[in-house]
Amino acid sequence: MPSFLSLLLLSIILATVSAGSDYTERLLLRPLPQSALLASFNFRSNDSQLSFEEQNFRYFPRSLGQILQHAHTKELHLRFSLGRWDAESWGQRPWNGAREGGTGVELWAWVEADDEDEAFSRWLTLTNALSGLFCASLNFIDATKTIRPVMSFQPEGDHSNAPNLHLLHGTLPHEVVCTENLTPFLKLLPCKGKAGISSLLDGHKLFDASWQTMSIDVRPTCGIDGHCTLEMEQSVDMVLDIDRSKRPRDNPIPRPLPIEEIKCDTSKGYNAGDTCYPLDKSSEPSWNLTEVFGRSLKGACPLTDQEGENAETVCINTPPERTVDVNTTGSYIESRAVGDTLRCYKLPTGHDFDLNLPSQQMTTGLVLPSPPLSAARSINGHGQERGSIQTVITNPSPTSAVEFVYLESLPWFMKPYLHTLRARISASPENPVLETYYRPAVDRLRGTHLELRMRIPAASTLTLSYDFEKAILRYTEYPPDANRGFDVAPAVISLIDPAASDGRGQYVRTTSLLLPLPTPDFSMPYNVIILTSTVMALGFGNIFNLLVRRFVGAEEVVAGGGGLGALVRGKIDRLKGLLGK
Repeated sequence: MPSFLSLLLLSIILATVSAGSDYTERLLLRPLPQSALLASFNFRSNDSQLSFEEQNFRYFPRSLGQILQHAHTKELHLRFSLGRWDAESWGQRPWNGAREGGTGVELWAWVEADDEDEAFSRWLTLTNALSGLFCASLNFIDATKTIRPVMSFQPEGDHSNAPNLHLLHGTLPHEVVCTENLTPFLKLLPCKGKAGISSLLDGHKLFDASWQTMSIDVRPTCGIDGHCTLEMEQSVDMVLDIDRSKRPRDNPIPRPLPIEEIKCDTSKGYNAGDTCYPLDKSSEPSWNLTEVFGRSLKGACPLTDQEGENAETVCINTPPERTVDVNTTGSYIESRAVGDTLRCYKLPTGHDFDLNLPSQQMTTGLVLPSPPLSAARSINGHGQERGSIQTVITNPSPTSAVEFVYLESLPWFMKPYLHTLRARISASPENPVLETYYRPAVDRLRGTHLELRMRIPAASTLTLSYDFEKAILRYTEYPPDANRGFDVAPAVISLIDPAASDGRGQYVRTTSLLLPLPTPDFSMPYNVIILTSTVMALGFGNIFNLLVRRFVGAEEVVAGGGGLGALVRGKIDRLKGLLGK
């Protein structure tokens, strides 16, 4: 009851302020094969009264706004990602890959500056400030991990009033994304995870997902009258295993069911009372929001637009025959679109909301859109000196060719040989490379930057390969887990689509790579220290004994009598003799 009164009071106070509110949020649920569920959270704010000069912040978070103002950043894109998107089973990526990043942390931004040195200085200011804001290691994005893409990324905002812009891009593929990054992410939202769809974001469920990504995008938008505002969009996408998510927190280890509760295939010859071959599940599993996300949805956020097309907050994409029950004590509105496959709900304010999907036998299968491209990248070769990179890109379309830009950012200790670059198309002598940009690495100063503009025909496979040489690091440059290998950032494939109108673009990212480097025997310094200490102990001990120990004849000890008392008396007599008594 107190939470309901507080939300109601907040909505009354903001009734006049948020009459022209432009903050929206939406949750899209899409079941996937093999009991998987794609959940896409999207939060967008567009504050027309935002003014950095007057420090007037309403929906835009002040903490992030002051960082962008101080670093002269006009457009920002930040990604936190974990896992791998299974395109073969899950189909096309959410948002066409535009809100997805490579494994770890990926950041690119347009910075206003007069020259490249000033732009890089402001870039370091931006990365260090964002590192403290999001509790991440963004301050490790230095010159060796920074590139300046030429063809891969296009601005999403309107930058007609800022001509001197510099694009910088950095990655941290070894960064581990965890709850420490989710907490500041939620604090940037107006309702801060207390109401709205953000109340479902639980770190235990989010980082237990098969694949997840968090993104923050800031861009300027200008109207017809020339008035520009700063739009901020936050997205969280995750693929959850329904069976794993429904398991209670006090039973984290899955235990097999008793054999009497398992449906067995009795046609097997070895079927018996203690032997069972489980039958495949032919029905969709039952689930609800509370079970999957571990907490209930606390109604609508009072700052969202309660009228119009943006009022529908939760949407689920299922076949029309799928039963979806709503569990709430408040009033809600349900609508259907896209051939009854998309059901959207307007949430009640101050009341819990839950969707319940019972177990059901389905006759209509899931229809998943196919991705425009699929890519696989690997390291080949053996030995500690050289290797090769091979990327296989497939165009599944039987009719349309695809033009794209292939971007690789390699560490400085991975030195490619550009003359070994080979791009081959299956069953075609055509050269797919249209344009090449290459900036070689400089040891300990910058990494390798490679961009290729290519075209792949319909129903074809492109194989891209080149050789590289491994550098030998100084022993102080190796991390504590040196034998694990070094992470290489994923390649970024940006599709060139002249018909795209949203300005986001389409992207495909490969998985990150693990590069083994020649590793010295770190036990040798330990052996040297032990040997040196032993020699010094033996030498010092012998010299100390020679300087301190006093040798006496055997007759002196016998003359004094035997036993401990005689030995003590002999010491006392000797001491008296030294003192002259």
